[in-house]
Amino acid sequence: MTTDTPEIDVEATFAARIAQYHDHARRVVEARPANKAALFDALTRAGITRVTVGFDGYGDSGQIEQVEVHAGDAVAELPADQIEFVEPVYGDPGKVERSTHTISDAIETLVYAFLEETHDGWENNDGAYGDFTFDVAERTITLDYNERYTASEYSQHVF
Repeated sequence: MTTDTPEIDVEATFAARIAQYHDHARRVVEARPANKAALFDALTRAGITRVTVGFDGYGDSGQIEQVEVHAGDAVAELPADQIEFVEPVYGDPGKVERSTHTISDAIETLVYAFLEETHDGWENNDGAYGDFTFDVAERTITLDYNERYTASEYSQHVF
């Protein structure tokens, strides 16, 4: 008995998947300025001047530890406003979805996206910690990142 099972070109399939992943990653980066602008516009309307987000990860898990919000020198609260983000659909190069986020969720989304982009695996093993600072006037997001690691030095002396 013979079957007409088509042969699968594993290398070509793998290359196509990698190309699809890289295309999606590129489109995510291209969408980021619009999402960032929507967030900074909402923070500006609310009179927020700075947001600092602290994160900590280790032992294969990580999370945001604290969010500090300032309006000038005064401590403030994030507004409950909703903003729209544009998110490319994986596997469909021409399609984007629009999603609505609270300002708090939008900040969290950007923080985790930037961590994945710059330090993927930040939560693994000894992990990492640090802060993101959202400077509303400058419309910048700065990451201060500290990676933990275990070091060992061995010496042996035979006399």
